[in-house]
Amino acid sequence: MFDELEHACQPGGIGGFLPAVKQIANVASLPGIVGHSIGLPDIHSGYGFAIGNMAAFDTADRSAIVSPGGVGFDINCGVRLIRTNLSEKDVQPVKEQLAQALFDHIPVGVGSKGIIPMGANDFEQCLEMGMDWTLREGYSWAEDKEHCEEYGRMLQADPTKVSARAKKRGLPQLGTLGAGNHYGEVQVVDEIYDEHAAHKMGIDRKGQVCLMIHCGSRGLGHQVATDALVSMEKAMKRDQIEVNDRQLACARINSQEGQDYLKGMAAAANFAWVNRSCMTFCARQAFAKVFQSTPDDLDMHVIYDVSHNIAKIEEHMVNGRPMQLCVHRKGATRAFPPHHPLIPVDY
Repeated sequence: MFDELEHACQPGGIGGFLPAVKQIANVASLPGIVGHSIGLPDIHSGYGFAIGNMAAFDTADRSAIVSPGGVGFDINCGVRLIRTNLSEKDVQPVKEQLAQALFDHIPVGVGSKGIIPMGANDFEQCLEMGMDWTLREGYSWAEDKEHCEEYGRMLQADPTKVSARAKKRGLPQLGTLGAGNHYGEVQVVDEIYDEHAAHKMGIDRKGQVCLMIHCGSRGLGHQVATDALVSMEKAMKRDQIEVNDRQLACARINSQEGQDYLKGMAAAANFAWVNRSCMTFCARQAFAKVFQSTPDDLDMHVIYDVSHNIAKIEEHMVNGRPMQLCVHRKGATRAFPPHHPLIPVDY
C-alpha cells in the first residue's frame, strides 16, 4: 500500500488507479457513509474502491449512495472449499490424471465456454433462482445451499435489470473458471490451528485433500457493472452528486438507477453461485472418474462458499441502535460471531 503511495508521488506518473490509501479516503467522503471507510490488511488499489475496502451506507439517508466500484466488475467473485476423505498419498500417484480430468470437466481461460446445457429460459431462471435452480436441475446437493452465503440466492434479483448484452456474454460461460487470479486448486491440509472448529467442518487430519474454487460471474457480471456505471454517470449529473474520483460513479440507493443496479447485481450474484455450483458438480464427476467411486463416497461436501465482491442490504447495530445499511464489500468477506443465525447449524 505504501509502495503505491510512494510511486504515485513520483513525477511523471499518469493513468491507472489512485493509491489504495487515497481511495480509502475518497470513499470516506461519499454521501451517506456510516462510520468509517475500512481498509483490510491486504488492501491494494482497484477501480474506485480499493480491493480490500469496506463501507456501509445508511438506506434511510436520502443522500446515501450505492457504487459499482464498491463491488467490482466481477460481481460475487468468491471462494468455495470442498473437502474429501482422500489423503495426499492417495492423490500423488494419479495427480496428472486428476489434473487432466479437472481440465476436461471445467473449461478455463478468457472466452472459455461451459459444458452445462443451458437455454434462454433456463438462463433467466438461474439468474432469479441462484442455487435453487442448480438444486432443481441436479447440479447441487441440498446441503450445499446450507453451506453457502445467502443460501446461494439473493431474493431481490431481477433478471429484467440485466441487459441483453450481459446475458449474451454470460449464457455460454456457465460452469467456466475464467482467467486472471481465478483457480480450481487441489489442496492439502498442512496445519490445523483449531481442532474443534476443523472437526466440525470435516477437516480432521493433516494431509487431507480439499478442492478450492475461486471465480465469479464472468462476463455477465462485468457487463452489469459497465451498464450501471453509464447510467449512474447521468444520475450523478441530475442529482448533483460530487465525488473525488470519477471511478466512484454512484447513484442514490433509493433512486431508480440505484435500485436497478442492486437488482441486476443480485442477479449476477446468483449467476456466480450457479457457476461455482456447476463447477462443483463437474469437479465431483472428475474425482469420481479418477478414483472410481462416487462423490458421496469420496465425502465431497462443501465446507463453505463466501463472496468477496458484493453489496447487500443488512441490519447492524450502530451506536446502540439497529440500522439498515447498504454494505459494500470489495475484496472483503462478512464474518460473524459464534451462534449467529446465518452460520450453518452444524457449525
